[in-house]
Amino acid sequence: MPIKHYTPGLLRALLLAILALLLASRPTLAAHGVSALTLAMLGGVVLGNLRPHAASQTGIRWCKQRVLRAGIVLFGLQLTLADVAQLGGKVVLIDGAVLLSTFVLAQWLGRALGLDRQSCVLIGAGSAICGAAAVLATQPVIRADSERSSVAVAGVVLFGSVAMLAYPWLYTLLAPWGLSQSAYGVLTGSTLHEVAQVVAAGKAVSDPAAATAVITKMLRVMMLAPFLLGLSAWWQRQHADTRTQTAAGMPWFALGFVLAVLLNSSGWLAPAPVRALLQLDQLLLAVAMAALGLDTRISAIRAAGWRPLLLAGLLFVWLLLGGGAINLLLNH
Repeated sequence: MPIKHYTPGLLRALLLAILALLLASRPTLAAHGVSALTLAMLGGVVLGNLRPHAASQTGIRWCKQRVLRAGIVLFGLQLTLADVAQLGGKVVLIDGAVLLSTFVLAQWLGRALGLDRQSCVLIGAGSAICGAAAVLATQPVIRADSERSSVAVAGVVLFGSVAMLAYPWLYTLLAPWGLSQSAYGVLTGSTLHEVAQVVAAGKAVSDPAAATAVITKMLRVMMLAPFLLGLSAWWQRQHADTRTQTAAGMPWFALGFVLAVLLNSSGWLAPAPVRALLQLDQLLLAVAMAALGLDTRISAIRAAGWRPLLLAGLLFVWLLLGGGAINLLLNH
């Protein structure tokens, strides 16, 4: 298809992404852990509903697919194998237990609430791994539509923000009972939704707590690739109607994510190119998030009802209580 068919949608998403990145860098918003991805999606929802543009659909779909996959691959450059070694196998075990229990609980609770399987998977992935980025990465694997993805993002962002504000307050209550800053960092990194929220909640206590929280969170993010591969295999067994659909569902970008982690761990890349690629990655993910918002209709979200948000809220409670219990059992 000629490039002119892609241009309107790409420009819309790109401009929204740049604006979101600029706003998220403002000190007031940054201090409260407001993510550029969240702002990009919200801006897309507003613009897409106030001024829908049929000629933009081709470019928007391209951003949601190709640009998203490139962003997920480059996301791996935030991580190294040394991150795993720094905190040890205990933290990897905690992250894995939180991820698996949260995702499995999401499927059970979602079915009990009468939600469709795609919504359960998206909300479960966003709560279990890394918020909006996990929802975006999971969407093409299960072929979910924009409305379900937007509802999932809204839920994890809402309750992740609540957790971000609540965790520092909980630390002040539990510190006299023996909760160390290091243990608080592991708890925060293993149970909060978004990376930006983890940074904000950690820094509200101390810089060392924030450092431990971020490393723990990055290890959790690293589990995105094996999660997607396992999800793809499971989803194909459940919904393999044709050979073509099965092949399309294979998340090859997850393998690219792993290769990016290995490349970053090798030391072959100088710090300057890595920083530049990470800045590009933020832009790519923001563009994909803006496209998701542009392709979302408020009427469809309203039609989804209260059940998806209730599921996200119940998973937030599990991350706080159940995740806290997992930390207590495995971190001592």
